[in-house]
Amino acid sequence: MKEILKIAGIFAFLLAAIPALALFSPEADELPAEAESITGPTETYTYLPVSDRAVPESGGSDSSAAGDETIKVLDFTSGQILEISMREYVVGAILAEMPPTYNIEALKAQAVAARTYAFRQREKQSISPTPELMGADISNDSTKYQAYFTPAQAKEFYGSGYETYLAKAEEAADLTDGMILVYNGEPIVAAFHSMSGGRTESAETVWGEYVDYLIPVESKSDKDSPSYLEEKIFSADEIRKLTESRLPGADFSGDAENWFSIDETSFSGTVTKMTAGGKEMTGMEFRNMLSLRSANFTLSYDSDKSTFCITTKGYGHGVGMSQYGANAMAEAGSGFEDILGHYYPGAVLEKY
Repeated sequence: MKEILKIAGIFAFLLAAIPALALFSPEADELPAEAESITGPTETYTYLPVSDRAVPESGGSDSSAAGDETIKVLDFTSGQILEISMREYVVGAILAEMPPTYNIEALKAQAVAARTYAFRQREKQSISPTPELMGADISNDSTKYQAYFTPAQAKEFYGSGYETYLAKAEEAADLTDGMILVYNGEPIVAAFHSMSGGRTESAETVWGEYVDYLIPVESKSDKDSPSYLEEKIFSADEIRKLTESRLPGADFSGDAENWFSIDETSFSGTVTKMTAGGKEMTGMEFRNMLSLRSANFTLSYDSDKSTFCITTKGYGHGVGMSQYGANAMAEAGSGFEDILGHYYPGAVLEKY
């Protein structure tokens, strides 16, 4: 159990360290209204909602087309472009993105999300190449793209547990071979996060654009996580200086207890509007400024100690699949199809 919590904690930290999920944000990956259509031959299952789909455990008998897929990955640490199989990429992405101690059904859901992101990114680059990728489809720079471990990086990260965790990641990749999530014929923006505040968030709240399948859904099990709540304490002087650097002209001349106010929150609890020193800012801006776990927070002032206490709920931006919630669903008996159907309502599984 200690090992599971330790590894889950590391991954939660890594996810939170990626800016507002740069992997899937409109800046890094345009939302569906701006994307071109995926072209090329396809092999599909019956076109039904994910939660109603009966997908063979083997991933289908004819997987040769999916098995031949490759992707070019720029290793930003060496500057080399690695052309690898899609299977190898998905395995490396699972190992870099989700604790491999999680239930296999949760890992399978992560495999589909990782593969979906790779297909979408590869098609995007074929239409409008990004110069910094130097001809590659994607990079393993997790501040800008989906995280990916090369075999050497995974061995270093996991040490003696590498072979065990590699086997689970390979199983998750193979049992979902070639499967991606689509909406209106296009690979979806498969956003995910460590855990929500009890209900996932909408893409519109976080990124300013409504997406049919990235809407709030219940994820109550996230509240059972030992890292669901976190308190951070800031001295009045410290938080004043940080805010002044972000909001020049902010007025902190009055009583400290009146410096900040939360003015508006979303249905899921994300702070969407607040006042800081008489100036308006968003909860996401406040979160980034103070390196908080999420923008779902409350704040209070202790006049005796001249400190502010910020209490956050969840970990990450909250959009799409909650990894902790996915694992809880899997532990309760849900298959990966049901997990994906819950967190990406309206999306469908398709096999390329």
